[in-house]
Amino acid sequence: MALVTSFRVGSLSCHALEAGCQRLDGGAMFGVVPKPLWERRIAPDERNRIPLALRCLLVEHDDGPVLIDTGLGNKESDKFRDIYGVQNAGRTGPTQLEDALAEAGFRPEEVRWVINTHLHFDHAGGNTFIPLHLPSSPSISHGGRTVGAAPQLSFPNATYVVQQRELEFATHTNERTAASYLEHNFAPVGGAGRWRLANGETELVPGIRLVPTPGHVPFHQSVVIAQGGERACFLGDLVPTTAHLPLPWIMGYDLEPLVTLETKRALLSRAEADGWLLVFEHDPAHPVGRVVREGKSFAFAALDTPSGAG
Repeated sequence: MALVTSFRVGSLSCHALEAGCQRLDGGAMFGVVPKPLWERRIAPDERNRIPLALRCLLVEHDDGPVLIDTGLGNKESDKFRDIYGVQNAGRTGPTQLEDALAEAGFRPEEVRWVINTHLHFDHAGGNTFIPLHLPSSPSISHGGRTVGAAPQLSFPNATYVVQQRELEFATHTNERTAASYLEHNFAPVGGAGRWRLANGETELVPGIRLVPTPGHVPFHQSVVIAQGGERACFLGDLVPTTAHLPLPWIMGYDLEPLVTLETKRALLSRAEADGWLLVFEHDPAHPVGRVVREGKSFAFAALDTPSGAG
């Protein structure tokens, strides 16, 4: 299976990287949408879970490679991996993300910037890693990770970027949010002094802009790549799959679903009007596409579908 889908935004080369997959409850993923409707789009397994990609985006930039989101990482227990149906083991590195990077022609130490849309475990888990077991190690955990080893930065030469208030939100969790924010995914970044914290809409480097897209969590951000009159947007969890393009199809996981609704309306209206490419982080089949109007809402258009087709 190919781990890389490449496309261009102006002169910028972009690579959607397949960092593995997970399975989450379909009812939670579609909120108030009835199961007879959502299961036509993504079929659940016997545990009512639907398959979801762990997709990241690498942008080749003059300032150095920019990686957007980092997948789930390798630090979680076997029980965790079973509950969430995680499949992301790497052939040559800690996870499949490193394999995908290699297929795109890059090594982790070459990455200059790491952008997190937010700090949930399936978006920031690959920020850090636990070294794989070596034969000389005295003991190992289930899955081959060294027992007691401290998480290390996955991208040792990168500056990590997130919204400042998202980091604050992640470090002051409550009973509803604690299960999604796992400290070992982001605390080591702070310990190493490698955060660059954004405050609102920010151009990180020429042509790569951080755009607040609240709703899923209050300080979620999407990333817009613009060059040569063309634009692409890495949506993150604003629109996790193509099935979530209709405006009312919003995850039960979203903390502020009515905010999500208005954020989606504004961003998708602009994307449709200006012909943006959209990168879907969790869609199991469609890494990249466009959005078209469908009545008062929106629908997916594959890249080989003529503009305006439904």
